[in-house]
Amino acid sequence: MTGKFESKLERYEQLKSLLLAHPDGLTKAEIARRLGIHRSTAADYLDEFATPYGSLPIYEPMPGRYAVDRDLYEVKLSLNQHESLALHLAARLLTTRTDKHYPHAAAALRKLGEAIGELSPPVSRHMAQSAEAIDGPHRRQDPRFLEILETLTRAWSLGRKVQLAHETDDGRVFDYVFSPYFIEPYGVGRTVHVIGLRQPPNRIRTFKVERIRTIRLLDEPYVIPDDFDPQEKLRNAWGIWYTDKEPEEVVLKFSARVARRVTETTWQFGEEIERNATDGSVIWRGKVDEWQEMLPWVRSWGSDCQVLEPLELREMLMGEARAMAERYGWFVSTHKLNRKQSVAEDFFGLT
Repeated sequence: MTGKFESKLERYEQLKSLLLAHPDGLTKAEIARRLGIHRSTAADYLDEFATPYGSLPIYEPMPGRYAVDRDLYEVKLSLNQHESLALHLAARLLTTRTDKHYPHAAAALRKLGEAIGELSPPVSRHMAQSAEAIDGPHRRQDPRFLEILETLTRAWSLGRKVQLAHETDDGRVFDYVFSPYFIEPYGVGRTVHVIGLRQPPNRIRTFKVERIRTIRLLDEPYVIPDDFDPQEKLRNAWGIWYTDKEPEEVVLKFSARVARRVTETTWQFGEEIERNATDGSVIWRGKVDEWQEMLPWVRSWGSDCQVLEPLELREMLMGEARAMAERYGWFVSTHKLNRKQSVAEDFFGLT
């Protein structure tokens, strides 16, 4: 019995590995040739192991070709207690940095929670609570977003292009053929972005998933280039905005009141910190692809953050400081412009 069981398990693993390596499917003849068996034996394997909701859900993507249904196939995972905590932290970020009803994420967290129940009951319990939060009634219901994300997931997994319609900031909608290379969450905006090859113009571009209006999976395959590295692509991005030009240096001065908080975190790749021993302030330097993306972060420090460079960013915030003061009824005089700064600069600490 042991020999038969091991032989059956080996056949199962061989067929599973083969079909997972060919997402477009294989014919019975191709399976037989690759496994070195008779075609009738290959047909027996497919009949024996193919169960719609079993451990190897096999379907026909087209008549006569057999593949693993990746929407139903489940992988097995082993974790230790430290790895389970890492997943808990990721789950908390997912829970607090997204706003949409996302049942797939909730299902994944429930499964992870069940898997580590005996190992770490507190983590398991909080995984379940995160799952309840993600598919709770208070979440934004957006069936179109979910459908589009599912289609992008299939396209990315199968290596197949999609036809999509994307809406721009001004409300115009354009159609493209798109090859997804990478899917990236964006915590600041609570959104999801997909990076890939857009045709036209046959260049790498980024789409905000929430701005995609329609999507259709195509039969046309694509291959992600070996030299595409999303980590390198986003290395100098503050969040999701990247550019092919040289990144621009941003120089900020933080007051002593917030210096410790600033230095406790690495905010940007390659950042530099210079401490002033006299007044306790710090100078922060970082190269950023698009500094406009870091505006909310700079604003969040209020008068404890002074922009030194670039000049365009400094002048933008000077104008905002003046406008904000006037909005609250504190009208700014313009007679102190002889040293190229307004009263608003003094008021908000931008000296």
